[in-house]
Amino acid sequence: MWVSDNWRDYELIDCSGGERLERWGSYTLVRPDPQAIWKTPRRDPRWKKCDGVYIRSDSGGGAWDKRSLPASWQVDYGVLRFHVKPMNFKHTGLFPEQAVNWDYIMRMITKAGRPVSVLNLFAYTGGATVAALRAGASVCHVDAAKGMVAWAKENAAASGVADRPVRWIVDDCQKFVEREIRRGRRYDAVIMDPPSYGRGPGGEVWKLEDGLWDFVSLCSGVLSDDPLFVLINAYTTGLSPSVLTYISESILTKKFGGRSESQELGLPVTAGGLYLPCGAACRWTARL
Repeated sequence: MWVSDNWRDYELIDCSGGERLERWGSYTLVRPDPQAIWKTPRRDPRWKKCDGVYIRSDSGGGAWDKRSLPASWQVDYGVLRFHVKPMNFKHTGLFPEQAVNWDYIMRMITKAGRPVSVLNLFAYTGGATVAALRAGASVCHVDAAKGMVAWAKENAAASGVADRPVRWIVDDCQKFVEREIRRGRRYDAVIMDPPSYGRGPGGEVWKLEDGLWDFVSLCSGVLSDDPLFVLINAYTTGLSPSVLTYISESILTKKFGGRSESQELGLPVTAGGLYLPCGAACRWTARL
């Protein structure tokens, strides 16, 4: 398991009964988490005195009881800074378990010792984009949601990298990659965080387990002749790290050499000292 254990402004205090108690900066939240199926005692008083709680609805979905929460606030991860905002469907605009991947991205770009161009697909609010820019890469940030791209720009400004070489693209990721291939544009690294389920602009249904093979195959065509890495994130619970490794080895390693490694992503739980699994990731890395 790759564990994000270098946080200071985030803490997973406890998790039990399908919920997690966490600290974002100076604010504590209670949110649903389908992985926390155990029913351990909730001894921390902040379970009842949190600053905000996401309450599920019996009819589906839910809503925030924001209590003493501001509309937004900032958290730091080392030299990176992000805006946090309680939003629809329990999210805050940041996945803290991705911090271990931000470290990997910055490490790979710094070690390369050359200009690196990065394509970040399904890029959300730009955690990976900000990390890559901070390490000195140029980035093309692509997401289909205009609001998420605007939020990513805010995070870039907060982290002091808004003036770095970055293209902000609002587009369907697959169609964008297809056009980049036709245009002959190539990238040294590709990061992707495709959703488990979604619908395209024409009503097309996307399921990660059905579409991932074809999408990784497509993205192999946008890599440069001297690629550096590919990072694949997967939150679908039924998709094991071994499946990601097999896909990456069969497509990327076969074409470029290098090696693939996949692990669960995890967060340390202060109460009990265990680790909460938060999806999986695969890193294909060229041999340096």
